[in-house]
Amino acid sequence: MELKTISQVSNAFKISTRTLRYYEEIGLLASSKKEGYAYRSYDENAILRLQQIVILRKLRIPLKQIGDILNNEDVVQAIEVFKQNITNLENEIAALSTIKVILNRLIETLQKKVNLKLKLDILGDDYILDAIDSLSLQKISFKEEKSMEDLNKATESLSTLKNVRIVHLPPFTVAASHYIGANPEESAEKQLEHFIKTTNLYEIKPDARVFGFNHPCPSNDRTDYGYEFWITIPEDMEVSAPLEKKHFNGGLYAAHMITFGNFHEWEWLSNWVNVNNSKYEANYTDDGGECMAGLLEESLNYLYRYGRNWSEKDEHQLDLLFPIKLKEQK
Repeated sequence: MELKTISQVSNAFKISTRTLRYYEEIGLLASSKKEGYAYRSYDENAILRLQQIVILRKLRIPLKQIGDILNNEDVVQAIEVFKQNITNLENEIAALSTIKVILNRLIETLQKKVNLKLKLDILGDDYILDAIDSLSLQKISFKEEKSMEDLNKATESLSTLKNVRIVHLPPFTVAASHYIGANPEESAEKQLEHFIKTTNLYEIKPDARVFGFNHPCPSNDRTDYGYEFWITIPEDMEVSAPLEKKHFNGGLYAAHMITFGNFHEWEWLSNWVNVNNSKYEANYTDDGGECMAGLLEESLNYLYRYGRNWSEKDEHQLDLLFPIKLKEQK
């Protein structure tokens, strides 16, 4: 089988190149290097392994457990992981089923009083309290056979975000670290870390925030792509090459927190902004698609992790920030 480039695999699986590199970093996936070629490529075995990773992620298996399954030939390991996740799902299903029953009881009760114009008083309604007390946890029965199509539909439904925060970023001044080429995130971050160390920024501005975005974005027509990091700095601070001093005007954003590596949730946030809410709409920046159209990734607690040499990847959290504005009233 011909080696597939990282861009080809990214497009085929709808997985960001950053996610693919993260899978490799944590030992979940292996790539190959062509002689004289700086970019990652993937052989048939890697593609087959990635297909398994994608399916297991759709089944809501955490990355660490996926690694335990794929790196262990003992089938017992996989069985134990699946059993543990089934238990968690059964508890979640039972809780949701109970809430559903309670809501139906509330509807039935209120419908009996619909013409009385009484104020809703759950705690003061003995009938409703008795109904809640009498509920038992119920389980939902499923058909034994489920297809990949069913799995995709279930994944889509479960991917609808319900906890999006609305935040306002104030104007601020930043030192920008930009790199185009192989592994741009890692290279831009090395420049940023050198700046933090040489300026003692950790002591000067302990509340500094770190943001990032693709610049330019990956595409089929572009061999190289880039990434740019921003770190907030005092207004009067000098910045020397290769970093550049910039000013950010601030704005309104829809925010969704992820654990590092779960960059596929950008699609979930995009759906929330563009499809699943009636109050806000996208407020893209007109940059020709070069800089993620104003979308940002904020690395939470970056300076704390940097100063403490915190290596636990599963504790690295990012805010995905999607620029929004209120919809015009018709």
